[in-house]
Amino acid sequence: MKNIISLLLLFSLIVSCKSTVGKSSDPQTTSEYGTQEDEMKYYFTATGNEPFWGLKMGNDEIVFTSLITGKEKIIFPSVEAIKAMDANVKMYKVSNETSTATITIQHLECQNSMSGEISPYKVTVEIKNNSELELEKLSGCGKYNTDYRLHDIWVLEELNGFKVFITDFQRELPRIEINSAENKFMGYGGCNAISGTLFYEKDLLRFSKVISTLMACAPGNKEGEFAKALQNVTTYKIGDNKLMLSNPSGKLLVFKKVD
Repeated sequence: MKNIISLLLLFSLIVSCKSTVGKSSDPQTTSEYGTQEDEMKYYFTATGNEPFWGLKMGNDEIVFTSLITGKEKIIFPSVEAIKAMDANVKMYKVSNETSTATITIQHLECQNSMSGEISPYKVTVEIKNNSELELEKLSGCGKYNTDYRLHDIWVLEELNGFKVFITDFQRELPRIEINSAENKFMGYGGCNAISGTLFYEKDLLRFSKVISTLMACAPGNKEGEFAKALQNVTTYKIGDNKLMLSNPSGKLLVFKKVD
């Protein structure tokens, strides 16, 4: 009887341990630009050193953190960017009841002075308390956080305004698999395998450096038309499990999520 009770106790301990392991949460991924949750909520993040500061820009708010301003966190309402005509430079003029700031984002390679990490954007922040005249000018590096909703497998439904069919291609419909964390994509163009990189900014998406295998395609195959449309994309919308890719001329491609 004692042996049976001991076995039951041992079994209950094993079950309890397994339950505890199953309930433990995975550690949240963190980089110098913040947590993974930050990158999902904010479209642009930046940091700087000497003194340390951080910037998170979202559709609803802009959050600046630093001890130099006398406050650990300052929240500004989001504003539209002032864009330079001849360069990829954006300026944001923001203010609230206590502070005023000018944020400038320049598409220029930037190296973190401490970690040595290379980022694609140089950032400057000029900020002051409204009760003071003197501006504090800070510099650092930043990056756009590619929309996590793009991270999926998408199969083509429409090309240049027309529904597509398997007979328009070699064996199956074109598809793309987007890796938003690495800004890369791969897939099938309707005849050949394709791959390339993404260029992403707020309200801007481009498929660039597109390469493909060189298999001969059957007459009438629309892979060339598909590849051309893909490389002309500048904007996107996601909704109802569909991805619509467009440019100023109109809708180019519509995909459906399949996984």
